[in-house]
Amino acid sequence: IIMTNEVYGLKNILLSKIAKHVDSDTILNLILLFQEINNSVAYVYLEEYVNTLILNNNSRLDSISDLIDKDILQYYEAHLNWLTNVAQHIKKFKQDDFPELNDKKCDFGKWLNSDGKVVIGNEKKYKSLYMLHKDIHVFTKKIFLNLKTSEYHVLISYLEKSELVSLSIGTELALIDNIRMNRRVTKDTLTGALNRNSLNTVFKTQYELFYATTNFFTLAMCDLDYFKRVNDNYGHIAGDRMLKLFVDTIKEHTRNSDIIIRYGGEEFLIILPAMKQEQGYEILEKIRKSFEKKTLHFNGQEIHATVSMGMMLVKPDKVYKSVYVDEYVTIVDKMLYSAKNNGRNRIEVF
Repeated sequence: IIMTNEVYGLKNILLSKIAKHVDSDTILNLILLFQEINNSVAYVYLEEYVNTLILNNNSRLDSISDLIDKDILQYYEAHLNWLTNVAQHIKKFKQDDFPELNDKKCDFGKWLNSDGKVVIGNEKKYKSLYMLHKDIHVFTKKIFLNLKTSEYHVLISYLEKSELVSLSIGTELALIDNIRMNRRVTKDTLTGALNRNSLNTVFKTQYELFYATTNFFTLAMCDLDYFKRVNDNYGHIAGDRMLKLFVDTIKEHTRNSDIIIRYGGEEFLIILPAMKQEQGYEILEKIRKSFEKKTLHFNGQEIHATVSMGMMLVKPDKVYKSVYVDEYVTIVDKMLYSAKNNGRNRIEVF
């Protein structure tokens, strides 16, 4: 795109310099020459981009196929197959048997306009997905209409937009899938967080989901400071209530699609899906500051506590391996201990 813009810019410069000195036929020939150069550059890029998109979509499909419980992600899988089919038709400049152009008749559209509305539940999320899906079909209609032309840069533009919207659809579905998972996975009866025995499955799912949607996620390990003192000074019931207060504080500042796991004792893992490091840090800081201000009223006494955290950004750019969960948890655990050693009630970032 940059190269074709440079070609256009060069053309305009040359035309402005020679317009007064040459005849109109020469100018027309020059315009046609630059159009030919531009189309040649765009054709090479289009071919490369289509091949890369097909390759990336195959990797995304492989990632989703590894999930034990796809739930609504099966519809994103169908949509990735649909977009791959679009790319293959562009590669061959073929309009025959083109993938479904009507946004209500493709597999994803059929689900979205029937069971999808009930499954998603949230009206705002549903409207967001509906508009994203409608947009991608508008773009592919443009692709279909331009397939028999030599306007390769137009095909590039609409295909890039289609891929970006497809990834956005996948991200939205992944977050909705997390909400549903949070409802069905067994929880710690004391705090309402997920049990540690769900960690491996949950982490693998998050990794695969956000590998498939080209997204990052934030991982954090949290540990209440001097928690033993709460138990020793006020009793274990007070300690239990403090743990519940902490989890409730996390929920005040996170989305329904975010994940809280009780790792052990007073340690908790937080997963913030589709969230970059700066955003994740802001959320965790809100949790830390809010918890610091909380007061637990117990047997006529006011009890306060703080929390230390270690965090990192997970970038799913390789095929998942079972050792990843231990590797990443070890990293945030080390960051947590750095927070403890540096004065507590703080966040250390990897």
